[in-house]
Amino acid sequence: MYGGDEVSAIVLDLGSHTCKAGYAGEDAPKAVFPSVVGSIDQMEVETETENNSGPAVDPKSNSKSLDSDKAKGKRKLYVGSQALGYRRDHMEVVSPIKDGVIVDWEAVEGIWDHAFRECLLVDPKEHPMLLAEPSSNTQQQRERTAELMFEKYKVPALFLAKNAVLTSFASGRATSLVVDSGGGSTTVAPVHDGYVLQKAVASSPIGGEFLTDCLTKSLESKGMMIKPRYSFKRKETRPGEFQVVDVDFPNTTESYKLYSQRVVASDIKECVCRAPDTPYDESAYSNIPTTSYELPDGQTIEIGADRFKIPDILFNPSLAQTIPGVENFAEIVPLRGLPQMVIESINKCDVDIRRELFSSILLAGGTASMQQLKERLEKDLLEESPQAARVKVLASGNSTERRFSVWIGGSILASLGSFQQMWFSKAESMGLLMYKENALEIVFQTASRKGPTGQGTVSGRQFLWGVGLPKGNIWRELIVVKFLLLRGAPEYYPISSTTGTEHQQYQPLVDSGR
Repeated sequence: MYGGDEVSAIVLDLGSHTCKAGYAGEDAPKAVFPSVVGSIDQMEVETETENNSGPAVDPKSNSKSLDSDKAKGKRKLYVGSQALGYRRDHMEVVSPIKDGVIVDWEAVEGIWDHAFRECLLVDPKEHPMLLAEPSSNTQQQRERTAELMFEKYKVPALFLAKNAVLTSFASGRATSLVVDSGGGSTTVAPVHDGYVLQKAVASSPIGGEFLTDCLTKSLESKGMMIKPRYSFKRKETRPGEFQVVDVDFPNTTESYKLYSQRVVASDIKECVCRAPDTPYDESAYSNIPTTSYELPDGQTIEIGADRFKIPDILFNPSLAQTIPGVENFAEIVPLRGLPQMVIESINKCDVDIRRELFSSILLAGGTASMQQLKERLEKDLLEESPQAARVKVLASGNSTERRFSVWIGGSILASLGSFQQMWFSKAESMGLLMYKENALEIVFQTASRKGPTGQGTVSGRQFLWGVGLPKGNIWRELIVVKFLLLRGAPEYYPISSTTGTEHQQYQPLVDSGR
């Protein structure tokens, strides 16, 4: 059996805000870059002039290393912080992920290409891939992911693991309640013995980007405008003195302007915002001391109550309606706050594990790195939870570990020697994803005829299933072999197709999506 260091696996975590990529066994990802892409219609690229395309690029150094552009059919994609940092006429900034689901696979390919070939400088054919997936990921999304990895990138082996499970592993726990607050959403997912309890997962569209937009609108309502970096230049009038001159680019898209503003506003949020100790009250915070922040154009702004009000939207979404210019606030108001989501999720779990979940609440994600968020959540939960519950919110003191907890969990998992038997090759990939469509039909039809126990053969391998498993449990996602290989129950053994006698137990290392 090979160890994790010998297989040099690559771990990928494509989040709603950033993509993290690196080698298994390392303590942090090698590459972290935005999970949005710049997109220009190919016709516009051909007619685009150098005068209006932002800073000129030396053709000798070319755009491979600088622009990370990917020509895909009728549009050209620009991936990575550097490529997105240059303003280009007619360039739209699009996110391939919406509500936790991939909606633009072409953009995802561009992101993966950038990670492999320009950040890690590796050939994906030579490295097994562990991919993190949302707890609510669908079977169709898994199949598409496997198809791309095996058919386009020719990876030798693949594995998909749920975000919540990897976060739990990163903290050394098999059972926990994972509160993952990222860029696009906040998800509360209970993990028990290495499995996500799918029916108890709670989610909210309030994440880091929504808070950033709220902060931007609130500052603008007070006359503090955030200028994107491309919209001005600093001109030296005399030695040591500069004058800011506005630059007009009429062909700049609204999506690129919004992206550029978010980059600045996000930094403001991370620098000055912190969760208030008590629920935000307008009168109580009206005279709060202000904090200074210098914008890229040299303007210094003073931020007062907003640095407490914006984070409190996580706990009280109705605060969003008090901010001028925030759209769709009517959809936000009915949402639950973070403490209510936690309690709701735990109450949907079995009574026997609720006590353990209350004492193992893990904070993860970029938004969860906000100052005082851990203390405020623990305080609110102590007030709202049952008296018998021993509430304990756990979070790494290192903001980097909190931000990259999913990736770190994948790095730990893929480097374990005992995990190496869990990889799926293209030929065996029906175990996790039913990569071959006829395999799913064969196994399901056979299992349906024989009931909760029996044998089946898929691609020349014979399997024994169902012994000791509650009736109906195995058919929940119509994926039988996934449970056979990953369920971890001692009565499950793959049977060798050659001798019929070779048995091997699989440990419950990963989530099976039950």
